Amino acid sequence: MRISVVTEIKQQETRVALTPAGTTDLVQRGHTVFVERGAGEASGYSDEQYTYAGAAIVDRDTAWANAELLLKVKEPIAEEYRFLRSDLVLFTYLHLAADRSLTEALLDSGTLAIAYETVQDAHGLPLLTPMSEIAGRLAAHAAGNFMMRQHGGPGLLLGGAPGVAPARVLVIGGGAVGTNAAQLAHGMGAEVTILDMSAKRIRELDGIFKGSVRVLMSDPHVLEDELQHADVVIGAVLVPGRAAPKVVRRDQLPLLRPGALLIDVAIDQGGAFETSRPTTYESPIIEVDGVRHYCVANMPGAVPQTATKALTNVTLGYVRAIADRGVDAAIAADASLAAGVNVRDGEIVYPGVADAFPDLAGPRSSRAPVSA
Repeated sequence: MRISVVTEIKQQETRVALTPAGTTDLVQRGHTVFVERGAGEASGYSDEQYTYAGAAIVDRDTAWANAELLLKVKEPIAEEYRFLRSDLVLFTYLHLAADRSLTEALLDSGTLAIAYETVQDAHGLPLLTPMSEIAGRLAAHAAGNFMMRQHGGPGLLLGGAPGVAPARVLVIGGGAVGTNAAQLAHGMGAEVTILDMSAKRIRELDGIFKGSVRVLMSDPHVLEDELQHADVVIGAVLVPGRAAPKVVRRDQLPLLRPGALLIDVAIDQGGAFETSRPTTYESPIIEVDGVRHYCVANMPGAVPQTATKALTNVTLGYVRAIADRGVDAAIAADASLAAGVNVRDGEIVYPGVADAFPDLAGPRSSRAPVSA
């Protein structure tokens, strides 16, 4: 199979979808790999390393045009829509439930789009979990930095000092993001509380933290009480393939302490706070009703050397399966990969995306025209 890896052009995305080691693996299996010139530089991989691994270094147009299977890290942005076509398999993070324009572009092109974030096996979300773990840890780092006075914070050290109470960190959601955020924040000395709605997960978290972190069943009253005592609130909720639920409303912001910081790790799925909107590492903070929000999209892009390796570790097996067997046979043989298919033959096939855009669901010919 002809497999292409392109340079990410979304703002501040510095990861690459395949390492040179992954390239060697695919080439040795008889596949042809095209890598766009400079694609791996920000992750520490030179064109020479990819050439040594057996890849052909090409320009962007050639990489897209030659691909039967196109590997990316982040979803195509508007200037890449022209490359989408009906005989292409796209394998990347998509987050379609929060991106109508890309959903429409994929439908119009007929591209078979497989989303990393909705590939799901018996243990969870194998292609999302490593990035969630990294994002959770970065959230705790952000909390430490942006509570400092020189970064606009109130001047609190997460771990306090001898005789001085630590900061209080509230983590909403006890999945991979929330667990990793809590672990690092606790390791920095903060007083940490996790809220979750799953009794099973609460028991698991209780076993993980063994009482060192408060783990509470979330309900509206508990949430509002915890918001009043939090210095940092980390939104770490996820519903696979769907827009993130809004767990903190605008009318709840007055409950927060002066100087409190909201960190929205769910921003790629539309955000966990009603008042969130995407920010960047260049300008990470917005202020709404006097409350600072840190809503950096694509947080793992800040640590591409770590994130690229972690991503290839989990995606390569699926790439092998698609390349070795063909996409139809690979999907038929693996229900977890089949769960990753979001759009195919001009139709939305993932329920969460169909629910987000009901007017786009169903056969293309049956959809109502959209006004310009």
